[in-house]
Amino acid sequence: MDKHQEVTLLIPGPTPIHPAALAAMQWPMRSHMDADIFAYNDQIVADLHLLYKTGPGAFVSLLSGTGSLGMEAGFANLLEPGEKVLIISNGVFGERMIEMCERLAANVIPLRFSHAQEVDIEAVRNIAFETSPKLIAMVHGETSTGVLNPVAEIGEIAAEVGALFSVDAVTTVGMLEFDMAAWGVDYAYTGSQKCLSAPPGLAPVAFSERAMQAIAARKTKVSTWYSDALGMEAYWAVGAKGRKYHHTIPVQLHWATGEAIRVALSEGIAERSHRAHFVGEATLKALSTVGFGAFIPEKFRLPTVLAVTLPEGLDDAKVRQELRSKYFISVTGGLGATAGKIWRLGLMGENARPRYYHRLMVALAEILDAPELPKLFDEVCTVA
Repeated sequence: MDKHQEVTLLIPGPTPIHPAALAAMQWPMRSHMDADIFAYNDQIVADLHLLYKTGPGAFVSLLSGTGSLGMEAGFANLLEPGEKVLIISNGVFGERMIEMCERLAANVIPLRFSHAQEVDIEAVRNIAFETSPKLIAMVHGETSTGVLNPVAEIGEIAAEVGALFSVDAVTTVGMLEFDMAAWGVDYAYTGSQKCLSAPPGLAPVAFSERAMQAIAARKTKVSTWYSDALGMEAYWAVGAKGRKYHHTIPVQLHWATGEAIRVALSEGIAERSHRAHFVGEATLKALSTVGFGAFIPEKFRLPTVLAVTLPEGLDDAKVRQELRSKYFISVTGGLGATAGKIWRLGLMGENARPRYYHRLMVALAEILDAPELPKLFDEVCTVA
């Protein structure tokens, strides 16, 4: 293994690290209680409010863990044993939500759709009114299938039944529009290594004011000390005097993720969204000429994870292994029910760049004996 060999990451995370985030990893170490850290975290807080478009009274922070910790922390804070949670699932990460809530002894009401099916909004409304859950939870962009789910519409239903609303925004925040306040979202989270293109290890999270009030009103303690939002709040409080120690944060990851968030806001979410759409459409058009196809209809296709069906007779594992070993290109196959049936191509942060997908076309041109592929891809990019 040559650990210095660059590998082109065309996967749904981790994404290539942005140069600004990579440079920040080299900044000198500070104590987690240092004034420099508090000042830097204050800027991260301000930027997270902009990134999520939170409302007044919201609490934002970085959890020391990946996006899955963000998922678990939300349920641990917002649910007490026996309380009802309606979970909308149409993929692997919806199912992960169900398992987590079962482990927390919540009263889980699963509403499942097939892995390539859009959410039926009326079905959600009907079951929400029938069951009156405390919390409704869903994945915005289902990484396992490339489905984009209707957050704003489900937020309206949550408001109608008086439920809290939790959203997995792991493959959307930082790359696609996300309006927490306007959509009625009470808790949202992502991972540093996804759309932000920072190293893995942090989960940027946001709680609405209503969510924080619900946590404060709990009859039982939050099941996890590490992720208790009220416990973390004193450490993260902007401008507070005598801020309280909570745990030793990974300082270099804070530096890197803070810079990555700043880059995303500076570029603009609209421009980043355009990049994802632009590169994804060019990739799909080129690949369709050699037998690949769109796994998800355009109407509810996730722009940041392009799921493509494979040409008839293509040996999934063999081709992906050849891409990795000979061309140093990493492509991810299906997950769960879609294993062996699709590829999932990441279009988040830094991997939503034409130059990376041009490399894929060059490699596939040789593997599939399709010399026209790079030219077709470049022509689409030029026209767009």
